[in-house]
Amino acid sequence: MTNGVPTSLRLPADVNERLDRLAEETHRPKSFYLRELVTSGLDRLEWEYSVAQRAQDVRAGRRETVPLEDVERELGMQDEPVDLGVMDDIK
Repeated sequence: MTNGVPTSLRLPADVNERLDRLAEETHRPKSFYLRELVTSGLDRLEWEYSVAQRAQDVRAGRRETVPLEDVERELGMQDEPVDLGVMDDIK
């Protein structure tokens, strides 16, 4: 990677050993996997924090919501039977 910014971090010994093993088995540098992990992990973290922020905004009344009845009517589901077992799965 060109124009990369060098950084450092401390890894637990077992994680470093796993990373060493993966790099050796795949003939790729450890830095390749560290970049992959940071990039994909950062994508996930950004998404998770954006969801949490939206939830806070909803609770605080800073974000507009749509009542379930409106959504069901829009989707033509207002007469659908309610499967209460689905709610148990969500909990």
